[in-house]
Amino acid sequence: MNARLRPAPRAPRLGFLGVGWIGRHRMRALREAGVGEVAALADAQPDVLAAAADDAPAAERVDSLDALLACDLDGVVIATPSALHAAQAVAALERGVAVFCQKPLARTAAEARRVVDAARANDRLLGVDFSYRFVAGIVPLREAILRGELGRIYAVDLCFHNAYGPDKPWFYDVAQSGGGCVMDLGIHLVDLAEWVTGDVPGMDPVDARLYAQGRALSTPVDAVEDYAAVQWRTAAGACVRLACSWRLPAGRDAVIEAAFYGTHGGAALRNVDGSFYDFTLERFDGTRRERLAGPPDAWGGRALVHWAERLAGGAGFDAEAERFVDVAHTIDRIYGR
Repeated sequence: MNARLRPAPRAPRLGFLGVGWIGRHRMRALREAGVGEVAALADAQPDVLAAAADDAPAAERVDSLDALLACDLDGVVIATPSALHAAQAVAALERGVAVFCQKPLARTAAEARRVVDAARANDRLLGVDFSYRFVAGIVPLREAILRGELGRIYAVDLCFHNAYGPDKPWFYDVAQSGGGCVMDLGIHLVDLAEWVTGDVPGMDPVDARLYAQGRALSTPVDAVEDYAAVQWRTAAGACVRLACSWRLPAGRDAVIEAAFYGTHGGAALRNVDGSFYDFTLERFDGTRRERLAGPPDAWGGRALVHWAERLAGGAGFDAEAERFVDVAHTIDRIYGR
């Protein structure tokens, strides 16, 4: 067939499982980008489901994953409590449906391995909402680091302090959440560090100091932490330091930073004036600095849009999904599992 006569790719039919605040935010981003059809919505809470229908009035409304998967979907977007993610993702993948999941993909590396294996076995695209990968300037920074422009990366400093704690009770049950502020906040920066540098966790011991309301926790943890100070080395020998917290009295809503230091220069992503949404990205050369990107930047839904665009193009399993298991291994080691 002449290429000019080929039909345009069909917008993937997507179902949203869990349509609370984050699910609705991602649904709006997808709709604004125009890269997928919101075909069905599912939520166990009828009032939440009814409210979400305002954003997708033509979508079918159901109350379970099984009912959602019966809606002839190409992909499902999962935004349910963390304990449900792995089983729901595997169920969808085994039905031949691609998956985009909120972080964490799973509570443990073993659960993450089952999800990635299911995606591979069924040749389905798997994505996780590691949204900080898509803040303006991060992709070019990654490309520069992988080209060696910053030299050998020997130090990575990560920080995510939040003046608030989650408002859902399940976050405070380690069996449901898998962990506290590291699982909720720090995991974003663990992923960012590994993805930007192309590095993976090393085998050296992790020095993890976890606290709950000022009380030191022993590992393996059996309670959720609200403060963590962690240090480890990557396979390439870089030193990574992570500090994160819920409800830290830092005088602002949030303190977020990911800084990369190499033998030929450095770079840092930092939030602006305590904002959860506004960031600057700078590159350093000695005492000189160059601003690479800054606000305004509507980055929140880009990870989902990128996944949907790839799905529309016919993408199946991507071996890069193994990085989701690497991140889960790092989190397991922090928790002493």
